[in-house]
Amino acid sequence: MTNLIHLRDFLTRRARGLEAADAWPQRLPQTLARIAQIGRDVASFERRWPQDLTALQDMAPPFSWGQLERQLTDLVEDPVKKAMAQDLISATRKLAPFKPPEMVLREILCLSWALLDEGFHPDPTIEEG
Repeated sequence: MTNLIHLRDFLTRRARGLEAADAWPQRLPQTLARIAQIGRDVASFERRWPQDLTALQDMAPPFSWGQLERQLTDLVEDPVKKAMAQDLISATRKLAPFKPPEMVLREILCLSWALLDEGFHPDPTIEEG
C-alpha cells in the first residue's frame, strides 16, 4: 500500500508539471537503486507466485496497451486522473518487459483500483513539499 501512496504522490506532482526532465543526472543514484529494487520485487513475486506452466492453456484474451489505456481513461471522469492513467499505463508498459506477466497484471489491477477510487482526488494546485 505504501508503494501506491508514493505512486499517487509522484503522479500528482507529474500532472502538475513539478517533475523536471532535466533533473536526471542528480537522480542517477536513485534510478540505479530503483532498478535494483525492481529486481528484488520480481524475485520476491516469483517466490510467492511461481509461474504455472499449465495455465498457458487457459490464457486471457490478448489486448494492446493502447486498448488498456483507452478503456481505463474512459472509466475515469476526472481530467487529472485521465492524465494520470496515461502516465501509469506508460510507466507500466516501459517496465513490463522486466517483470513476469502475472506481476504486470497485478500492477494493472492496482493502478485501476487507485484511479477508480472515488475517495482519491488529486489536487493539481498543491505545490511539492
